[in-house]
Amino acid sequence: MNRNVLSRRVLAGTALAALALTGCSSNNESADGGEQLSGEVKVNGSSTVAPLSEAAATFYREVQSGVNVSVGTSGTGGGFERFCKGETDVSDASRPIKESEIEACEAAGIQFKELVVANDALTVVVSKENDWADCLTVDQLKAIWEPNSKVANWNQVDPSFPDEPLKLFGPGTDSGTFDYFTDEINGEEGASRTDYTASENDNVVVQGVAGTKGGLGYFGFTYFEENADKLKALKVDGGSGCVEPSLKTAQENSYQPLSRPLFIYVSDTAVEKEQVADFVNFYIERIDDIVLEAKYVPLTEEQKSTLQAEFDALKAAA
Repeated sequence: MNRNVLSRRVLAGTALAALALTGCSSNNESADGGEQLSGEVKVNGSSTVAPLSEAAATFYREVQSGVNVSVGTSGTGGGFERFCKGETDVSDASRPIKESEIEACEAAGIQFKELVVANDALTVVVSKENDWADCLTVDQLKAIWEPNSKVANWNQVDPSFPDEPLKLFGPGTDSGTFDYFTDEINGEEGASRTDYTASENDNVVVQGVAGTKGGLGYFGFTYFEENADKLKALKVDGGSGCVEPSLKTAQENSYQPLSRPLFIYVSDTAVEKEQVADFVNFYIERIDDIVLEAKYVPLTEEQKSTLQAEFDALKAAA
């Protein structure tokens, strides 16, 4: 997917003006305790990005208690399916929108705006009982996860590892995390062995790995942080030595190849609703607080400058 092309996709002119106009006025008023809005804002998509949108919703209720912001987690793919049918206002995504999804949106007359709201370090985890593995190479991860892999024991990953059955857990095929991991590790998006316990709910993966001595799985960094008492994060060697997933390594882009940006998508029809435009504006204005609350990797100064520039362009279009 050409990221530069995607980043240039914008809302239709009238929708840009609507977002800019309502965003500029309603944000100041609501933050100052002025005009109170009502209605719904429907958010759905990636379970990885959900904590960000949930934090935004929590903060937003403090200034707009009359607006009901609901955040669902049907996976990035499932979220885009609903989004491109016009069923949701904002789509959480842990990967860029695919060409097929763009086509589905266009067929339904839905244009959108893509916004990078945080960074993430996709984290490979094992049980706390695993005292033999601290770092895996990309080649080892590929040997484990590639299509038709027969690796079923830890000693097949490395002869120095014990004779311990390997049991795998991971996201389902609707997950942007699945798409990202398979692309970066196996070299093709969606290419993966299928004989593993799959779930769109990251908590299922957490419980499975934590309860299995030889378990291994992967998901976003936030879910590891929340369950660090039950899991161990492995370092990953992308060719330049073993690097652990962390806020620092993700932001400086040294945790390769599993660092990634996280997105929200906003439809043009959605921002015609005053409460949706106000919520998105609030999301952008409070992005540092939201990322901190959700325990994700903050945007770099360059990313924040880009986000601010996009926001300024919206205001200028009014």
